Amino acid sequence: MRIPTKFGVTAALALSVSATAAFAENIKIAFIDPLSGPFATTGTNGLAEFQFAAEELVNKKGGVLDGDMFEVIGLDNKMDGKESLINLQVAIDQGAHYVVQGNSSGIAHALTEAVNKHNRRNPDSQVLFLNYSAVDPALTNEKCNFWHFRFDANADIKMDALTDAIVQNDEISKVYLIGQDYSFGKAVAEAAQRDLGAKKDSIEIVGNELHPIGKVKDFTPYARKIVSSGADAVITGNWGSDMVGLGKAIIEAGFTGPIYTYYAASNGITRTFGEAGVGKINLVGEGALNPAGSPEVDEYVDAFEAKYPDHDISQPRIANVVRMLAMAIEEAGTATDVVEVAKALEGMETDNFWGGKIKMRAEDHQAIQDVYVMEQASGLKHLLDNSDYGLETAVKVEMASADIPTTCEMERPE
Repeated sequence: MRIPTKFGVTAALALSVSATAAFAENIKIAFIDPLSGPFATTGTNGLAEFQFAAEELVNKKGGVLDGDMFEVIGLDNKMDGKESLINLQVAIDQGAHYVVQGNSSGIAHALTEAVNKHNRRNPDSQVLFLNYSAVDPALTNEKCNFWHFRFDANADIKMDALTDAIVQNDEISKVYLIGQDYSFGKAVAEAAQRDLGAKKDSIEIVGNELHPIGKVKDFTPYARKIVSSGADAVITGNWGSDMVGLGKAIIEAGFTGPIYTYYAASNGITRTFGEAGVGKINLVGEGALNPAGSPEVDEYVDAFEAKYPDHDISQPRIANVVRMLAMAIEEAGTATDVVEVAKALEGMETDNFWGGKIKMRAEDHQAIQDVYVMEQASGLKHLLDNSDYGLETAVKVEMASADIPTTCEMERPE
């Protein structure tokens, strides 16, 4: 597949725009995530990352095609499924052909079904759903569809990397599982049970608990259960305010073991753990910053931090969403015929902005990329949460789970 060089990691900062750019139009990308309520911090951070990536990685380089620019529109779904579907229709009415969402796999399920239904009924206003953070494995397995692409590693891929790190620690013999009571939280618990059992049967799961998402005001009772269980380690998929609350309660309860997480970084979480999190908080994700993969990555993060001092690059995959969409539009020669853009995107293999490679697997639209297990540390170049702490790479898994099977049976448009 031809990959336009102007979106490569080492590309020049800008390109001259041809005379036809006078007729250029904005390509609207609708960001549907919480911008108010208890999870607003996570959503507003993600919106800032998308708007920055669009400007730095596409618009400053002359846009796509004949100078069309990316425009990221923020729509507040208030972490509500019905509100998300209203936002989807608003986005379509405003002429958006691309929707991005990541907070809550439950909402992602609602959106992918709605997009699939809309595109079948409305061939003249079809949209693509670019999922940057909803990691329920079902979305690229039994619930897969042609219009959905996931740029984050799914919960199974991440748990495979986390449990590799856990079983190598001889001090861990008892693990407590705790998470939010919805599809993603359940997927994390199921994957942890399966992988730990397969990799080291001497590890005992001493607790497996789900709590209401976004509704627990005081996690002290949960933290006391964790301590009293005798657990050596905790695994949680909590994010946003639920991670802040759980983390604070665990610290205050006196738990001293490692905590293995999916989203314990930035958004108040790093600052909450502080010194108590050093060497204790472990996070699995893509896009290592300490050390960074290239000087360009360092420059990109420095520029973001200068423009958005109250936000962090906490979801590096967002840069890959923007870059790969631009590449697919160039390859397809159109931004409005999303079938052609989807065909260009599926199977795409290119440099990962953060280092290594990334491949959008054609059979299920799951991105395959390097995955890292990182731990909270001080004295790093790139810090989080206006604190003295950031994440340092401990383990790197190259092209993680590249051979992971899928049950996806995708129906493609004729």
